[in-house]
This record gives sequence, C-alpha cells and structure tokens, in this order.
Amino acid sequence: MPTAKPATEPRFPLDGVDAVLADLDGVVYTGRNAIPHAVESLNRVAGSRRVGYITNNASRTADAVAQQLSDFGLTVAGDDVVTSPQAAVRLLATVVEPGATILVVGGEGLTTVVEAAGFTVTRSAEESPAAVIQGFAPEVGWKDLAEASFALAEDIPWVATNQDWTIPQERGIAPGNGTLVSAVHTAVGKLPLVAGKPEKAIFDAAVERFGASKPLFIGDRLDTDIAGAVKAGITSAIVLTGIDRAKQILAAPETSRPDYILGDLRELHEEYPATVETQDARGTRTFTVRGARVELRGNNVVAVERGDSTVDLLRAGAAAVWGSGLAIYGLVVDPALYS
Repeated sequence: MPTAKPATEPRFPLDGVDAVLADLDGVVYTGRNAIPHAVESLNRVAGSRRVGYITNNASRTADAVAQQLSDFGLTVAGDDVVTSPQAAVRLLATVVEPGATILVVGGEGLTTVVEAAGFTVTRSAEESPAAVIQGFAPEVGWKDLAEASFALAEDIPWVATNQDWTIPQERGIAPGNGTLVSAVHTAVGKLPLVAGKPEKAIFDAAVERFGASKPLFIGDRLDTDIAGAVKAGITSAIVLTGIDRAKQILAAPETSRPDYILGDLRELHEEYPATVETQDARGTRTFTVRGARVELRGNNVVAVERGDSTVDLLRAGAAAVWGSGLAIYGLVVDPALYS
C-alpha cells in the first residue's frame, strides 16, 4: 500500500520502478494538444522501462488512442494502451454467459471490444439482452439512455466503463460518462459495476498485461487516478497539468494522497526532495522542502518561506496538512499555499 505522506528521504520517482502507467487526459494531452514536456519525458522512460497508458475514455479503440499518441511523437502500440472498455468486458465476462447478447451504450471504442470478446451487440432492449454495458461517446443521446433504462427494468447486470463526471477538452471541462450513468441510475434506481478508475479492475488489467511487479501510476485527478492507484496498492504521482491543483491536493483525504507531487513530467527524472520535519518547544511543527517552509501552529497551516518553487511549497504544505491528523475543514490554511 502506498504511503499517505510525502517523502521523508530524497529519492527519484523512478527508483525500483519496472513499469510506468500513465493516464492520458491531463497528463499526456489536453484535447488535440500534447502537454509540454510530457512526450520527451515519457519517451525517455521508455528507454529503460515498460510504459503503458491507462484511459477511462471509452469512445475510441486502443489502436486509435495509440495512433494519436504516436502522432504526438510517443513510441507506442495499441497493446500499450489499456482502456476502460477492455476492463469492463473483463468484468462483463464474469456475470454473463459467453456469446450473450449485450445492449451497448457507447461508441466504437466499446462495441469493438465487446464484439472481440465474442458477445453479440444490440442497441435495443427489445432483443432481450443479457446485460447492459455503458461507456462514453459524444454521440450518445437520450434514445440510447432510454434503451438502457428499458433493458434494466429486468434484473440483468449493468457494467459501466467509468464514472468520470468531467472530461478535459481544449475549450474547457465537459460532462463525462458519470453524468450519463447517473441519468440511467435516476431512471432505474440501481447502480452498475464499474471497471474504470478509481476501481481496481483497470489497474489489475494493466499490471497483468505489462507483467509489472513495481509500477508507478501517473495521474492528474485525485478522485479517479490517485484514489484508484491507492485502492490497487500502486505507487502514485500526481502531475499538476490537468484537473486537480494545489487546493485539491492539500484537501485530499487519506484514500487519495499521492506518493509524489510533480509540476510536470520532467520531474520524473529529477531527485525528489526530502521533507524535513522539526518541532520546537512550543509544539510548532515545521515542514521544510528545500527553500520552502510551512509551519503547523495548532490548527493553523502557515507558509513561512515560499522558496524558489511553488511545487516545493505545495509539497511542504501537503506534509503539514496531511501530518496534522485533522480533516481540511478543521484547519486554517494559508491561501499562499494554493493561490
């Protein structure tokens, strides 16, 4: 199980790691644009370790995702991509008979995987499907959600690729599959089995495929990426290029705290600084990361020295907040740590 606190000894994030597993949206790219430093950093990792990509996005095939990554300049093949549809079909196979008819709500990224597993795809509840499997695609509409609801009036399994509430896009943040799953849930009053992050199924599929014994997972979201890695017992790093930033990291519950906080992926190859904790006679605890210094004075978390790096200041602040033993709402946190 990964530790819930920042490092107390200097180390490199890649120490002992035999496979790096990376989320896509917010880590490698946003929309059609590669995130600065991501491609060259991951290609450098691939020179000595297996690199795999894990995505909750169910709208495209693994080969299509690999092609996009290749277009950015990454060295990647379809088998290097683990998708939530792949993990969902693994779950589906445990609850229905081989070759069963499955009502699919989603696009090509889902239907191709369902068919490849030997199931028959239908879009209509009138064909008496044995189960419903649901994933995001931009073209999913009310009629698709209605068919799922009609089918689920019967006592049949329901598998969702993921429950992400949002998807980062070039123009901003858009609704994700979680909103569509919620619509069906509201209609039928039941919940699906979920394959994607933060559930273990997708992490287990990746570890098995890449034969990893000590993987490092990189994500940009606490609620799906880091929580899932913690649940799966995988060392994790959050990178500040996507959804969650300083404020969310400081407030992270113990179940979604990363082992590493990275400004961008270049820091995979840099020494991760030690967090030094001291306590004075008055009981004030001080957390120092290089030139950044944060004090925990009772329930007050105060930035004393900003240092030269906002990331180091965040690391020191996280150490103070997480080490306090108090929930974030029980603390008064200096706005300098997250503004």
